[in-house]
Amino acid sequence: MKRSIDVFGAAVGLLLLSPLLFLIGLALLLAQGPPVFFRHVRPGLHGKLFTLFKFRTMRPLRPGELPYQTDGDRVSPLGRFLRLTSLDELPELINVLRGEMSLVGPRPLLIEYLDKYTPEEQRRHDVLPGVTGWAAVNGRHTLKFAERLKLDVWYVDHWSLRLDRKILVLTLYQALRRESVSAVQAIEELGLPDVTSLATD
Repeated sequence: MKRSIDVFGAAVGLLLLSPLLFLIGLALLLAQGPPVFFRHVRPGLHGKLFTLFKFRTMRPLRPGELPYQTDGDRVSPLGRFLRLTSLDELPELINVLRGEMSLVGPRPLLIEYLDKYTPEEQRRHDVLPGVTGWAAVNGRHTLKFAERLKLDVWYVDHWSLRLDRKILVLTLYQALRRESVSAVQAIEELGLPDVTSLATD
């Protein structure tokens, strides 16, 4: 049932939003040049790797710049708007259609985190990652990293179609109000594990 809802929701979403997706892609092409999409390999169900699609919101790294620590300088004005409105994540509907993601589930994080999870935190990969999730509607960018993981595991243990519906409604509400969303985050604010290579577009 969940997969059927994902396929139907993603297909209808892509169809209805196709004019908006085209306009965003055209605006990014004119403002930043190609590529329009940001592609990054992330762990999905049971840690299986897949390529995540998002709209590109940052310019490439320059010599001497470090990923993540230079987000504030690399995010374009248009990219900042897309992040604040969560429009940069709309291409993830393609991942949903491909069966690599669900509309609702733990957000797909970086490969570099895989060997840093506790066995309990690893259980976040017992379900498909989501375009939105329980952590996303309960603080999102204001949460410490460990708090996000606890909420992800809570979702795995308490999943239901009713909970998914609640998360989707809250996601739409928060997106319209731009609640708990930040275009750029300071690494010290998140309590992130010590990783040497991060990609945050």
